Amino acid sequence: MSSIPKISVIGAGNVGSAAAYRALELNFCDIVLLDIVEGLPQGKALDITQMLAVTGVSSKIIGTNDYADTKDSDVVIITSGLARKPGMSRDDLLSTNTKIIKEVTEKVINYSPNCIIIVVTNPLDAMTYVASKVSGFPKERIVGMAGILDTSRYKAFLSMELNISVSKIDSLVLGGHGDDMVPLKNYTTVSGVPISQLISDNRLNEIIQRTRDGGAEIVKLLKTGSAFYAPGVSSIEMAYSIIMNERKILPCCAYANGEYKINDQFVGLPVILSSKGVEKIIEIDLSEDEQKELEVSASHVKELCDLIDSFNIL
Repeated sequence: MSSIPKISVIGAGNVGSAAAYRALELNFCDIVLLDIVEGLPQGKALDITQMLAVTGVSSKIIGTNDYADTKDSDVVIITSGLARKPGMSRDDLLSTNTKIIKEVTEKVINYSPNCIIIVVTNPLDAMTYVASKVSGFPKERIVGMAGILDTSRYKAFLSMELNISVSKIDSLVLGGHGDDMVPLKNYTTVSGVPISQLISDNRLNEIIQRTRDGGAEIVKLLKTGSAFYAPGVSSIEMAYSIIMNERKILPCCAYANGEYKINDQFVGLPVILSSKGVEKIIEIDLSEDEQKELEVSASHVKELCDLIDSFNIL
């Protein structure tokens, strides 16, 4: 990687802007914020630049409509695409966003053939598959942002329920980024105490369902948009671990080839994220029910990917 790491964020909407802001807050890289709308990324980048003197950050950001400015990026975060609207499922976005991700990926790899791509666009797991197929990159260099966001939502709801610091909660949410994601009860603890000793099973199931509906709940409240702070920050958690070679274990959408009995498919699993991208998928022991739920979730992702193949877009 270059002496000053470079991250390009494709899409200067709310998610992309939140990601760019968070990256500059951490002061570990320069940022290119790109969008097809003229003036939008330039205006947001200028606004953020005028903030840096207050925050004391030395990193830089530029806004652009030209992919040439993304040349030699270390990490590219793709947020482009149609956002969900009230009543719209993630799956409804499939055809439109497949075309968008295909075009974006083609342009990204033209200028940054050695980058690691983080996909944020929904439906997440399927769009990660699209980016992989279009780019032809080694599978470890394509990863989707979902599990960190889903786990963060789960932890937030547990924190609200118990009225304790969210920083004391550990957990993992695996599977596809959708209605059948798999929060792992057996790996959920508060300062080492199993969650089953703090919350009844019925109440915990209600919290898990709220986690699965977390994105839709925000869409319903906002009415004219979808979540952006948490998704944007979650993508930078991944980018930071990659660029700084932290080798964190994080739940991400990654390519499985036999792990967890899932073959030739992108789905949310615990991985080590390093300068290589997805360095390794960590296999943990799941209960019989959790394994079944994960396989069902993965099968639904596969249905979306098969549908994408039937479009003959790629």
